[in-house]
Amino acid sequence: MAPMGIRLSPLGMGVLALLALGVLYHLYAGFLGGRLSALWLPAGEEDGQAPAAGDETQHVDLRKLLAVSLLAAKRGGDKVREVREAGVLGEKSKGKTREGADDKITDGDVQSNRQMYYTIHNTFPDLQINSEEQVVKDENVPLSWDGNIPDDVMKAIPEGKEVRADSITIWIDPLDATQEYTDNLRKYVTTMVCVAVNGEPVIGVVHKPFSSYSAWAMVDGGSNVKVRSNYDQENPTIIVSRSHTGTVQDVIRKTFGNNTVIVPAGGAGYKVLSLLDVPDDTQEKADVYIHNTFIKKWDICAGNAILKALGGQMTTLKGKDIQYSGSEAHDEGILASIGVDHSKLVKTLSGKIPYIERKAH
Repeated sequence: MAPMGIRLSPLGMGVLALLALGVLYHLYAGFLGGRLSALWLPAGEEDGQAPAAGDETQHVDLRKLLAVSLLAAKRGGDKVREVREAGVLGEKSKGKTREGADDKITDGDVQSNRQMYYTIHNTFPDLQINSEEQVVKDENVPLSWDGNIPDDVMKAIPEGKEVRADSITIWIDPLDATQEYTDNLRKYVTTMVCVAVNGEPVIGVVHKPFSSYSAWAMVDGGSNVKVRSNYDQENPTIIVSRSHTGTVQDVIRKTFGNNTVIVPAGGAGYKVLSLLDVPDDTQEKADVYIHNTFIKKWDICAGNAILKALGGQMTTLKGKDIQYSGSEAHDEGILASIGVDHSKLVKTLSGKIPYIERKAH
């Protein structure tokens, strides 16, 4: 008797085909989905981070940008020192500050600004740079970077980290503490560069031209400056502006006691360094930095980045983070600390230190 053959109907064949497709889908869906998403959704699209393969958006290596920022701050500092030591400052007034003091500018500011701006611009021409002083556009300025990344940066940050170029804003202060500079109070003077990504400070450089010391840090990267071994939370030494004290000193004494040590000082960069372990004999030390009058973001961004990288905080007096995008103005006060309970400080000072009135110059 001949063997019987098995024949499938067209409907049965269709069912088997669908089952086979289902098995293949479950086996390869994750793989194919990942491959397709790599094509359509570049990694870091939402947060400005590293590009995926095939992403043609321009990206910048933050480690290289840190190296260029260090070079820019030092070149600017050299000009600041040269002008001061020559003794001809070319001092002028740009107008009045909100407190009615002269807003001064010197040849040191101008020459430093030129060095700093073009060192960065000639290396990264597409990045947005915000500077305290106006830049005279001259694309033929022969300032460049040789591609060298300092050894201490390489050691602290072994690998580069790329972010989208259009997420970057650079803030440069070619001469912080101009008033003190004209008064020959050299220890307060700094040059500063800050790199913000999507408004968040991630790279900070504070350079002291008259001691040749540079503090730098990169958030989630590394730093050449350290936190001090101890801070006083209960009876903190508090550093404030020597020229824009407002009502802050009276409030500090009422809040922390009449014996509270208050250090008046010039320059926002100098005041941030007072919170850290800085190997400079001219650097005073403090536990908290408070400021309650109008200030510009290029004054505070670099210090904010350094503190953030080391685990500290710089916020408004109400404890809000400061965004480094949009307007250069900041008029909600500053509370900066490291090694202490920052939220407790915010609560302690809550509502006690008024901000400067929000009015135009």
